[in-house]
Amino acid sequence: QVQLVESGGGLVQPGGSLRLSCAASGSIFRNNVMGWYRQAPGKQRELVARIFSTGNTYVADSVKGRFTISRDNAKTTVYLQMNALKPEDTAVYYCNANQGFTNYWGQGTQVTVSS
Repeated sequence: QVQLVESGGGLVQPGGSLRLSCAASGSIFRNNVMGWYRQAPGKQRELVARIFSTGNTYVADSVKGRFTISRDNAKTTVYLQMNALKPEDTAVYYCNANQGFTNYWGQGTQVTVSS
């Protein structure tokens, strides 16, 4: 059963933009903090952004001012708007849902920033 479905990854030039989407099941969406992680080759998975049910957000310093996380409650979908992309943003991006010690993960979507 697929509970987190990601889309929107691809190849983009430096300075370009992409919007990632994560469609979640209703129960997962309602009961979990939603977020985006990324993992580049040879590196650990890192938290990029999180959004809480209140709408409050956390964004990592490395992407602050360029990335924005948001959610559409009606569509039970989380978005990551990525602007001013840099080559160092290249990674597999994973949607995450967290509640306590429980984590759900999407399949990952590749984002490649290259000229």
